[in-house]
Amino acid sequence: MAAPFDEQFFVSLELLLKSPSKDALRELFSQSYQQVALEGGRLAQRTAEDLDIPFAQAQQLLQCLHSLAHHVVFRGLTRPQQIQDLFPASFHASLKNLITKILLELSPAWRSEAIQTHISLPQLKAFDWRVDMVTSSDSVSRMAVPSCLLSLQLGEDRVVVESSRETLDTMLDGLGRLRQQLALVAGK
Repeated sequence: MAAPFDEQFFVSLELLLKSPSKDALRELFSQSYQQVALEGGRLAQRTAEDLDIPFAQAQQLLQCLHSLAHHVVFRGLTRPQQIQDLFPASFHASLKNLITKILLELSPAWRSEAIQTHISLPQLKAFDWRVDMVTSSDSVSRMAVPSCLLSLQLGEDRVVVESSRETLDTMLDGLGRLRQQLALVAGK
């Protein structure tokens, strides 16, 4: 896999060699993953003090950590070799191994957080349907009129839709046209 990062990116990452401990490095990755942490200057200031580097370099380092973590999570890199292939051959070997280990440790939690906070359409879990015939009514015109009851389980919510034959015919016609359009797109 070709590395999507430039040489300056890895020069910034080598500043991590000044980290006081592995736990401090793990915490730095964890905090830099959050976009909110990058917007405030407190993390950058603390990083500059901890690593004894200028504030601008600390900001650049945090942006690199953030980009690398997001790349690993959103590209689905789950094996050590996949992550190590991102680094150039000249990169510090021990630091590369430590970064890989930390990313592999933290990425499952980040991935699950990304999935949980992802805005998406409701997912259909189950459905049930039936046709009811009205056998008694105060109006003769409403007697013996079929209606379709559709019960949809969407996540934790249950939605019940009742429709007349005409509404159901219109909906089925629309779904048929939609299926034809999707078939045309899939066929191309």
